[in-house]
Amino acid sequence: MKFKFNPDDLKSLVKKSFSSDNINKRRQSMKFFWKNLPEQIRRLSVVAVILFALPLVVRQLLIPTDFGKYGHYRASALDEIVSQEIHYAGRELCNECHDDVVEVKYNGYHKTLTCEVCHGPAFAHTEDDAIELEAPRKRSYCPTCHEYLPSRPSGFPQIISARHNSRKACIKCHDPHDPKPPETPRECKACHAEISYTKAVSKHVDIPCTRCHQTPEEHKIRPREVLPSKPHNREFCGSCHALDAESSEDIPRIDLFEHERRYNCWQCHYPHLPEAN
Repeated sequence: MKFKFNPDDLKSLVKKSFSSDNINKRRQSMKFFWKNLPEQIRRLSVVAVILFALPLVVRQLLIPTDFGKYGHYRASALDEIVSQEIHYAGRELCNECHDDVVEVKYNGYHKTLTCEVCHGPAFAHTEDDAIELEAPRKRSYCPTCHEYLPSRPSGFPQIISARHNSRKACIKCHDPHDPKPPETPRECKACHAEISYTKAVSKHVDIPCTRCHQTPEEHKIRPREVLPSKPHNREFCGSCHALDAESSEDIPRIDLFEHERRYNCWQCHYPHLPEAN
């Protein structure tokens, strides 16, 4: 036997269910049920209703209506961002004034680092170039990337900062814009600044430190224990100052066989400023 749906029966059922008599009976039934509940159950029920309704009320009052329109963000946030004052970002503005640094840096290993990584926000500097930029002068900064870790790629320069010339800041020897292994005299100047300044006014200013001093690599790590060598014979200085030396005519000449043969040259002449003797 097939059931036949009659719309009139459904209308009659709905009308009967929502009639005033039925609604009053349900209200009386609910009141009877509520009055017969234990006191503690009624209190807990009230608390549960409040706890359930409270987040809905708070959300309605505090959370903007456009929240969640674009994922977890407010739709009006886009208008707020657009209305903000534009500040400088990236390194394009830095390039306008520091083109000499840019050329060096973009050909080096640090070319992918933005200027703010080391110098920090520079908005004040863009407004007044008399305001100096910060520079990472502490040894603890560079080891953030360069401290030895077995997990780092083998081609990534790494040091043990406690052993690697621990008394000097990294930028004393290394140019951070072009961090290649340092070359003399910049490398020597980091520790021997007084000699470097003296040599700068000497006729020997163009002679690199390594021309006269052979410096082991360990000297960088243990500078007081492993010392650089000095010229050990008179013939070394004679390569420029001997009578038959193939050097410029304005260089002072001596007879190596007659001129104080018992001493090495540097025992009487200060090689970093020989004019002073």
